[in-house]
Amino acid sequence: MNLNLPFRISVLLFIHDEQDRLLMIERRKAPNQGCWSPVGGKLEMAEGESPFECAIREAKEETGMELGEGDLHLFGMVSEKSYEGTGHWLMFLFDVKKPLTRVPATIDEGRMAFFTRQEVETLKIPRTDRQLLWPYYDSHRDRFVAMRANCTPESELEIVIEESH
Repeated sequence: MNLNLPFRISVLLFIHDEQDRLLMIERRKAPNQGCWSPVGGKLEMAEGESPFECAIREAKEETGMELGEGDLHLFGMVSEKSYEGTGHWLMFLFDVKKPLTRVPATIDEGRMAFFTRQEVETLKIPRTDRQLLWPYYDSHRDRFVAMRANCTPESELEIVIEESH
């Protein structure tokens, strides 16, 4: 197993509409190409961007939403080792308190749509999202959880809870 891989830091935004449906993007690019995921993106590390600043920027770029720090609740932090065998990821998971009133236009990364939480389970979503992200979204959306996961493709997903409130 090669663990000498690039390390990336990203945010995922769990954005809702007035009916509490979740905004998802059908990704046109790796990672997770062809799968549905929450919107998000990578931190501008060279600029010293914080996870909250990144979440605010990504919300604006991908959905047109104007957010402030008070519109975000950091409910999770996940360190993924060897995701898809291509890199390590540190992800910050944000529940967005402000509702989005319309489906955003299609962007380079993909097309977007709203889904109920039950409908998300029927979508083509990454295996790790199904086992890691969504169960902890359900259980910790209003709280906080920090996890690490060994995502090495040739082995079973191993999840360790490091902190939970």
